[in-house]
Amino acid sequence: MYDLVVVGAGPAGSRTARRFAELDNDVVVLERGEVGVPLACSGHVSGDVWGFLPDGAREKLLGNEIRGARFHVGDSSYEFYREETVSYAIDRVVMDRVLADEARDAGATLHEDTPAVSVDERDDGVTVETDDGTTYEASVVAGCDGPRSTVRDELGLDDPDELLQGVLGFTDEGGSNDDDLVDVYVDVPDFFGWRIPRGDSVEYGAASSGSPREELEDVAGVDLSSFDRVCAGQIPIGPPRRTTTDRGFLVGDAAAQTKPFTGGGIVYGMTAADVAARHIDPDSPGTLGIYERAWRDELGRDIFYGKMIRKAYALPRPVQRAGMRAFQGEINVHMDRPTTLLNRATVGRVFRNLLGV
Repeated sequence: MYDLVVVGAGPAGSRTARRFAELDNDVVVLERGEVGVPLACSGHVSGDVWGFLPDGAREKLLGNEIRGARFHVGDSSYEFYREETVSYAIDRVVMDRVLADEARDAGATLHEDTPAVSVDERDDGVTVETDDGTTYEASVVAGCDGPRSTVRDELGLDDPDELLQGVLGFTDEGGSNDDDLVDVYVDVPDFFGWRIPRGDSVEYGAASSGSPREELEDVAGVDLSSFDRVCAGQIPIGPPRRTTTDRGFLVGDAAAQTKPFTGGGIVYGMTAADVAARHIDPDSPGTLGIYERAWRDELGRDIFYGKMIRKAYALPRPVQRAGMRAFQGEINVHMDRPTTLLNRATVGRVFRNLLGV
């Protein structure tokens, strides 16, 4: 019998497995397919990600250093930047594999091509069954299996507030490390589109509740059918009311531990994995409730402010343009922490922009 079954070997799942294995727990990870494949998420991250990765990972993963963004509202554009690097374009497939290797090195067992199809939660433990009929017994189960989480459904937990459709396309349209600004297309309904220079290629993407591919092509003037590679996925927004049961807990996209204003969840998910390992004792299931409170204490405020920023996407275009003009210029904001938006330097610049000085 295992201490923990982790379903899903994305960043949140591999980090959860590693951290619990490092505490001498017997951990098994069940990954639906091959680790990192298919790609369904952009690899645009803050520098905080390096704190979750081993020494030497940066050289394997780094595609480009980003220092800001151009926001496009209709025919108008507004730049937000810093002199130093604010974020990074990385290789998501390689990152997932590095994190999975870290989990293995810590002692976790990983089974690829092993979809979990059911979870039976009992007073004395859980049984996770895979599609070939194999069962895994454990004290607790961690659902790290993405936006359409089987574990979440099997445990009877609510879905996220929203599930947006996302699309990614990659082209070698002259991507260069000289290009260090991300383009953001606000005219994609419900969310936004983006263009990320990745060093050796360029990534276009969009997310919305409608048809993100058509919407991206319309606002960015691209034809995804001509791209080298196109993939799709879903983005969960808004955590459910509960992410734990008596013997199960959710981490990462399964718990919608994402930024409501960008959809990114790599750092949030791995942060929650560390919180889970600090507070959950598989031999004491009552500790799952501590994790529920602790991860919300850690991430809840930034998720709340992220929801406020998200509401600005629905503002009338003249109001958006006014806001962009007020905030444009050099930024002093952490991309994972919207609570840093209202710092003294930013507020001062907003007033100067409003006053035209």
